[in-house]
Amino acid sequence: MSAVGAVAARPKTKEDILAGIKDRANEFNKLRHIPQDVVDDFKTLGVYRAFVPKRYGGDALSPADFCRLIEDISAADASAGWVASFGVSATYLASLPKATYESIYKSNPDTVFAGAMFPPQPAKIVDGGYEVRGQWPWGSGIMGADLAGAGIKVEDNDTKLPLIAIMPRDKIEVVDTWRTVGLAATGSHDIKIDGVVVPREWTFIRGGAPAMDDKVFRYPSMALASQVLAVVALGAARAALDYIYETGSRKSVTGAPPPGARPYLQTEYAKARGVYLGAAHLFYDTLEEAYEELEHNEKVSRDTHIRLRMVASKAARDGAEAARMAFALGGSNAIDIGHSLNRCWIDAAAVAQHAFLSEGTWTAAGAAFFDQATMPGYP
Repeated sequence: MSAVGAVAARPKTKEDILAGIKDRANEFNKLRHIPQDVVDDFKTLGVYRAFVPKRYGGDALSPADFCRLIEDISAADASAGWVASFGVSATYLASLPKATYESIYKSNPDTVFAGAMFPPQPAKIVDGGYEVRGQWPWGSGIMGADLAGAGIKVEDNDTKLPLIAIMPRDKIEVVDTWRTVGLAATGSHDIKIDGVVVPREWTFIRGGAPAMDDKVFRYPSMALASQVLAVVALGAARAALDYIYETGSRKSVTGAPPPGARPYLQTEYAKARGVYLGAAHLFYDTLEEAYEELEHNEKVSRDTHIRLRMVASKAARDGAEAARMAFALGGSNAIDIGHSLNRCWIDAAAVAQHAFLSEGTWTAAGAAFFDQATMPGYP
C-alpha cells in the first residue's frame, strides 16, 4: 500500500489496553513477569507520570485517582496491577535532593523505577559515595525498570529507616528466583549488585521528608505505599465478582434457569459484593478526605494518618475475602489451572500477605490509636 493510501493505526485506548492485559494473563504467568510492551502500555495510561509534578511533565494525580487506575489494571490482571502500582515511586523519590529528582523526571516523566529495599545490606563509604554490594529479594517490576534501587545501611546514617541507593538498571543483575502461585507474573526476582558506587545525592531515606512541598508529597508516603498495593486486592476481587455475575446471568442451552436464579448463589454473591463495596468505599472516601485535609493543613492529623494505613489493611483483607467467596461460587471448574477465579483468589490473598498489609498492621493501628509504641515507620 502506498504511503498516501495508508491508514494510521488508531491509538490504543484505556479499554484496549485493559482488554489486552486480561486476554494475556496466562501468558504473563508463564513468563513470570510483565513484558516490556505492557510496561509501555502502562506509560500510555500515565502510570509512571501520575505523581510527577506538572512542571516536570507529569500529571499530578491525587492518590485516590491513581488507586482507581491501579484497581482497573488489577481487575484485568492482578500481577499487572501490582507492577503498575510502583508508579507510586515518583512520590517517595521526592526525598532525593531536588536536583537529582529533576534530572530524572525532567528528561523522562515516564521513568520506571523498581527496587528491593529489605533487608538493607551494609555499604562502604568510599570516594564518590557508597559502594553497594549484595543481593536483595522482592524486586517487583525490575524486568521493565529504567532505574533500580537497593536498601543499604551505612555508618553515617543513624535512622532506623533504610537508605535507598539508586542506579541505572543496567548496573544490577537480576537473579531468577520468582516462582510463586500468587502474583506469579510480577517478576519479583532478586537483584544483585557487585560493587557499584552510588553518589550520595542519588540516595534517600525511605519514608524521609520530601525535598519539595507539593501537596502529594505532603501526603504520608508510607500510607500511600501500602494503599497502592492494597487496591490490587480490590481489583482482583472485582474481577472475581464480575465473573460470577456474568456467568450467573447466562441462560442455559438446555432451557434451565440461569445460575443467578439459584437462591444460594444470590445470597452469597450479595454478601461477597457487600464485602468488596464496603472496603472500597471506605478506602476511597478516606483517601479523598485526607487529600482534602491537605488543602488546608501542612500535614494530615494523626488520626487521619492512622486511618490511611488501616483502610489499606482492610482493603487487602476484605478484597481477599470477597475473592475467596466468589471462588467458592465458581463450582468445580474453578479449580482448573489458569481459571480466572482461582487466580483472582490466590492473587488477592497474596496481596494481604505483604508486610505493609498483614495481620500485624492491625495491631500497629490499634497501638497507634492508643499512642503506644509501633513498628518503625508506622503509621
